[in-house]
Amino acid sequence: MFYIGIDLGTSGCKLLLVDGEGRVCHTVTKGYPLAFPQPGWSEQEPEDWWRAVCAGIPELLAGFDASQVAGIGAGGQMHGLVALDGEGKVLRPAILWNDGRTAAEVEYLNATVGREKLGRYTANIAFAGFTAPKLLWMRKHEPELFGRIAKIMLPKDYVNYRLTGVHGTDYSDASGTLLLDVEHKCWSPEMCAVCGVSESQLPRLFESWQPVGPLLPGVAKQLGLPEGVLVCAGAGDNAAAAVGTGAVGEGGCNISLGTSGTLFISAGKFSADPHNALHAFAHADGGWHLMGCMLSAASCVKWWCGDILGTEDLAGEQGRIGQEKLGRNSVYFLPYLMGERSPINDSGARGVFIGMDMGTTRADLTQAVLEGVAFALRDSFQVARSLGLPIPRSTLCGGGSKSLLWREILANVLGIPLDLPQTEQGPGYGGAMLGMVACGVYPTVAAACQSLVRVAGTVEPDSVLAARYERRYQAFRAVYPAVRGLFPQLGAGI
Repeated sequence: MFYIGIDLGTSGCKLLLVDGEGRVCHTVTKGYPLAFPQPGWSEQEPEDWWRAVCAGIPELLAGFDASQVAGIGAGGQMHGLVALDGEGKVLRPAILWNDGRTAAEVEYLNATVGREKLGRYTANIAFAGFTAPKLLWMRKHEPELFGRIAKIMLPKDYVNYRLTGVHGTDYSDASGTLLLDVEHKCWSPEMCAVCGVSESQLPRLFESWQPVGPLLPGVAKQLGLPEGVLVCAGAGDNAAAAVGTGAVGEGGCNISLGTSGTLFISAGKFSADPHNALHAFAHADGGWHLMGCMLSAASCVKWWCGDILGTEDLAGEQGRIGQEKLGRNSVYFLPYLMGERSPINDSGARGVFIGMDMGTTRADLTQAVLEGVAFALRDSFQVARSLGLPIPRSTLCGGGSKSLLWREILANVLGIPLDLPQTEQGPGYGGAMLGMVACGVYPTVAAACQSLVRVAGTVEPDSVLAARYERRYQAFRAVYPAVRGLFPQLGAGI
């Protein structure tokens, strides 16, 4: 049998065809546009996601027996607000996870409603990317559209809705809305009241591996699939990626170097960061996790190479960086190109280079970008350590993990071994695994991970280089506090 994994990302949709042994038989990627209608805004058309799925699945199945497809599971970009009217039509472009327009709404939630209440209602405080602030923004700035909302959902849930006709979501993705009581896994009536929505407008809640429903007959025919194919609820991209790398159960850890960067720590029992620097979310395995999320990770490198240097040759740029320069660069980079979430929660923060002199080279700046992302991930790592969470090692995934140099920098900045999964296909592979559990191939998500996830290699830190990076990290920590007050004066985020 075959299982389709959907990775609904920010720049494109990646589709995987996985067999019953966990082998990836075919992949197809379909891109779509990303709109920035105003500075700090980020939007997409949900119809573009659906078109990518409809175009990609028949191509994915070319040369394979489509009648053998049993299940579909998706991992998707989190937090995006998809609003439908009573006829199931999209009311406006989806407001995405990296959109920064909600600074006033975040301030209202954290200061007026109050962090203590938010923590009690949802186990989290408000961040600009979360869904609840977007609803408040829409209520204030687009009241006519807000009044027409019949259904609220998240990006991958819109795809599932088009596949099955079911208005549902899973607990991991729902955790990032700031509308879910994460500890008790139910919608928070208090937060619904704050945002002016009713529970009837919110999706039905599922565990990630639970079937949402079979394909609609017309959709099955359109995609060339059997009508009995089961679609599971799926998961937020980070939880799905954690499943795909085996970071489940107590103490599992995964770091993702994708468009955003995340530190994901799995737990069997609910716990929350009392200082709210890390998110406390439900996990796709039925448990919970703590997560630090930075908004710009591999996207910093794409920006630097593509928009600034005018090249797509990242390998060539990294080749300019000599091994002797590691841990000794005098240039620092704050990777806050879209503001930042964990742990500083500052939507007005922006990118900064500091430490340049007449001897600074192109390679020094490229190195500073790679190191800046690693240092920012270390910030969340430090918070986790301060909570007493042991992190002896982690898996590493995402497009940035393909860089040998970046892997070496990150392992030494964190001072832990980084394991590279044999099958590194991110959220799409985790989605396919969840589809297997939905179809009864495995009894639990943990069992699927135990059977399918293997380590291909490990990057070990070097004690001398780790010590050099420890000194540089301590210097990096001083940069943001020193420049934080400048961002409002410079008009960042306006």
